[in-house]
Amino acid sequence: MTKTELRLPSLVLQAAIVHTVTYFIAGVCASLGLDYAHAFNEPGLAGYMRGLDDPLVRVGPLVQPLRGALFGLAFFPLRDALFGRQRGWALMALLLVAIGILAPFGAAPGSIEGFVYTTVSIERQVLGWVEIIPQALGLSALLHYWVRNPEQRWLTWLLGSAFFLVLALCTLGVLVGPSASS
Repeated sequence: MTKTELRLPSLVLQAAIVHTVTYFIAGVCASLGLDYAHAFNEPGLAGYMRGLDDPLVRVGPLVQPLRGALFGLAFFPLRDALFGRQRGWALMALLLVAIGILAPFGAAPGSIEGFVYTTVSIERQVLGWVEIIPQALGLSALLHYWVRNPEQRWLTWLLGSAFFLVLALCTLGVLVGPSASS
């Protein structure tokens, strides 16, 4: 793949779509599997994370297209290394895990700085990797495949449909709010 084959608007849109879909899937699975409703009330996390019933938490997935677009902007100058090679997805995953998870500039839980500066237990921080590392791998593998195989129209339809479904469900969640039984 040459630099002229992949255009910035296309990569930004694809990254926004794939990130939003993989973020939502990873988040739902982790929320259920790791019992976030309970975990976010534990000491250390209670002062750091909003509860699942907080209205802003319902808004969270709706801002993920912006975050994914930023990934697309960051990946574009590296497009030959990331999308021009068969195993470019692994390099993308390495960059996301190294810079975005283990060594971001802030003291995010699960990062080196988080282990040192937050009051969240190291066990709880490492448990968070169960959500975020597979999401980084899924984002990398799926985006890499989609960019390298634009002729796979079924994938475009599938991811586009999933993207709009996620946004529609989350919009409904924001508009409706918590259920009456809560």
